Parts: sequence; structure tokens; C-alpha cells
Amino acid sequence: MITAQSLNQSGRVRHAFFTRAGGVSQGLFGSLNCGFGSGDNPDHVAANRTRAMTRLVEDAGEVGRAVNLVTLYQVHSPDVAVVEEPWDPGDAPKADAAVTNRPGVALGILTADCVPVLFADTQANSGKGVIGAAHAGWKGALGGITEATVEAMRSLGAEPSRIRAAIGPCIRQDSYEVGPEFRVRFADADPANGRFFRPSTRDGHFLFDLPGYIGRKLDVLGIAFETCAGDTCADEHRFFSYRRATHRGEQDYGRGLSAILLADG
Repeated sequence: MITAQSLNQSGRVRHAFFTRAGGVSQGLFGSLNCGFGSGDNPDHVAANRTRAMTRLVEDAGEVGRAVNLVTLYQVHSPDVAVVEEPWDPGDAPKADAAVTNRPGVALGILTADCVPVLFADTQANSGKGVIGAAHAGWKGALGGITEATVEAMRSLGAEPSRIRAAIGPCIRQDSYEVGPEFRVRFADADPANGRFFRPSTRDGHFLFDLPGYIGRKLDVLGIAFETCAGDTCADEHRFFSYRRATHRGEQDYGRGLSAILLADG
């Protein structure tokens, strides 16, 4: 479990960016694969998700606490689900972020290079709190998933000036080579986006700073945040990676879980 100091400062929030360690899955999915969308044994995925939630609450000294984990059918969109009641994985809505003001519901995001972003306003609603979790790949980030998440949190009583956020482990710039058309897409959206690209060793290609780009969006929104260390593509021991699997010609890959939860009362 990796945690962010910005979200650890309040007793109202439990959160974690889980590594791939500590699960029951084997092979390409070893070991804490939490994605039912992978080709892993569904029973192993379910067991891994249970292990993660147990760890989340036990780490806070809340042994035996019941937690409902909700995840999404992620589609690289700017769409946000407002969670009023937990759902089963097979009933997950197509969206790339979730927000809630309900205690006991853990918002989960699945990634394998994309950026997980966790949000909390612990002072909202007379201290009852509002939380959010976003899956930000390049397409979702460019399309406004961070802005949409903050707006959905506002609809539940949060204020940007009070929100704290954490950018979790993800693919870092040294591992994220892109072609010239990719850079043009971002430059067309805002010429200032050029700052997030530097030349690669391959002619005409660039290295893209996805967490830096998302951090800039949070800055513009007035959100205080921190960025956790870790390159999912480069660190095979700790993280799953779609890009690493693709480069190796592997047929599948595990999905890492990031989760945030409001404490009861």
C-alpha cells in the first residue's frame, strides 16, 4: 500500500494506491490483480479485492469493518458516476470517475499505466466529507475527467479550496514515448501543453509527462495535491503495466487498484 500525506491528515479518510503484491493471482496477473476485465480467474480477482479492502481498514485499526468496494466500467471518458448505493461489478456504469458522500463505500479505480487520482474534502457537509476517484489516461485527462470530478464533488457540497488530491503511481515521462501526432493533439488544445513533452532518442518522437499534465490541471482548478513516486512501466516488481505487456507481446496484464473511503460518522 502506498499512501499520500495530503490524504492522511484527516481521520475521516482511508485510502491506498495498492501495489501488485499480496494477492492470490498467478502468472501475468501475479499477484494482486483486481480487474475483472482481465482474463484472470474471477474467483482470484474477487479474493484480491477482498484482501485489498481488508488491508485498507485494518491498516487504520478498524479490524472487521464492512466496506463496499465500487469500481467502474472504465472507457477513457470525462464521465463521472455519483455513488448513492454500492453496485455489483457486473452492474458498474460506464464512467471514469466516481464521487460520493456516503461512508462505508470505497471508490475504486483500476489502472495499469494510467493515472489514478484520489480526492477528498473532509470539511464538506459539516464535516461528513465528500470523496472522489478518477481514472485519467491521456484521453480522459485531455477530455476533462479531473474537471468533471471536481464539479461532481461540488454538487455534493465540496469546495475546490478545501479539496486535497493525490496522483498515484503511473507511467512516468521516461517510459512514455509518443509520436508526433500525439503531441500535435495536445498542442492544438493548448500551445502551453508543449511543456509536457521532451524529445525522445527516436527521431520525431517525444516523451510525455502525463502526471505533470494532470497536475497542471489540478493547479488551474485550485486543488492542492501531491504526486506519489513510482513508474508503473519501469517497476515490474511493484506494478502492472499495459505498455510493458504490449512491448513484450504478452496477451494480457493485471490491473492495480487505488481506493478511497469515508470513515463512518
